[in-house]
Amino acid sequence: MRVVLAEDLFLLRDGLVRLLEAFGFEMAAAVESGPELERALAELKPDVAVVDVRLPPTHTDEGLQCALRARRERPGLPVLVLSQHVEQLYARELLADGTGGVGYLLKDRVFDAEQFVDAVRRVAAGGTAMDPQVIQQLLARRGDDRPLARLTPREREVMELMAQGRSNTAIAQKMVVTERAVAKHTANIFVKLGLEVSDDDNRRVLAVLAYLDRGR
Repeated sequence: MRVVLAEDLFLLRDGLVRLLEAFGFEMAAAVESGPELERALAELKPDVAVVDVRLPPTHTDEGLQCALRARRERPGLPVLVLSQHVEQLYARELLADGTGGVGYLLKDRVFDAEQFVDAVRRVAAGGTAMDPQVIQQLLARRGDDRPLARLTPREREVMELMAQGRSNTAIAQKMVVTERAVAKHTANIFVKLGLEVSDDDNRRVLAVLAYLDRGR
């Protein structure tokens, strides 16, 4: 699996290269600026891009905007964005096209090698990997919404795990319940939120996130 990595801090970039290579990824390129990232994505056509939100020369959202432009030119290009802090606007922009293959993680998650590598693989496979803190903030902001308020504590827990991109099997293992119980909770969630029931993990996550972020 070929990866393009964009990170302006040398030590972190070098560490991520070593980590990804140790888990069997092929590094197509490791760059430090927006223009370099744009060229690498256009010329190398990687299987997945791992991108810091803030890159030179602007140090604002250069990395994210490069990734979004690349996804417009190559729909479905898997992109995992790394950020120092939770920025709901960035998460919303990343999810806007609804095609999947996207992830948004805080940089702290990088230090958990297995969690980070799992997120890269999930995004590369067309899934979604959203940082738990992003989901919690969205839930908290929408906490007084009537449909959301109808969810039971157990259903809210299932929805948080769903929004992270976890399958029913993974949710069942995390919560120590049966997959049948998770399926029942999932069906109840979609009914209460007025969303179409779907067995497609990626589409259901995007639907839930779109609902939670609606009306901002």
